[in-house]
Amino acid sequence: MPDRSLYQVGVVLELEETAKKGGKPLKVCQVDVGTKILTIVTNAPNVRTGSRVVVAPVGSVVEQDDGSELEIQPTSIAGTISQGMLCDSKMLGWSGGAAGIAVQVPETLELGSPPPATKPRLDAPQQEEAPSGPVTGGLFERKLTKEEKKKLAAEKRA
Repeated sequence: MPDRSLYQVGVVLELEETAKKGGKPLKVCQVDVGTKILTIVTNAPNVRTGSRVVVAPVGSVVEQDDGSELEIQPTSIAGTISQGMLCDSKMLGWSGGAAGIAVQVPETLELGSPPPATKPRLDAPQQEEAPSGPVTGGLFERKLTKEEKKKLAAEKRA
């Protein structure tokens, strides 16, 4: 398993679509990792301006599909020097997620910080307080007590 200590959280500042590689458009991204801005070329379809991503910068090591390790080097892709790689779930050892899809992390993670050890939930529902009054409706909502039902019936008659 590769050492992921050099991986960093970054945010895509700018994005420019460029030449195609095997039918997929390449994207040249300017990614801020807190201490510097890196140019990264990717074909990940889910990357947008403002995306908070995990970057494997030059000098870090990633695991390839065959299990071998590859050290990231500055590489010319379609005429642009890429200074790193955007990580997918498999590269981070997370369960779920598809290969070639850049992971998205919450905005609460600071730029330049290491990625979380497990896949974070971006759509985690916010806890809301339960209503204090009578509740009617859906299958899993609280049922009215006898006293609340009597009170509602009396209000309807009045």
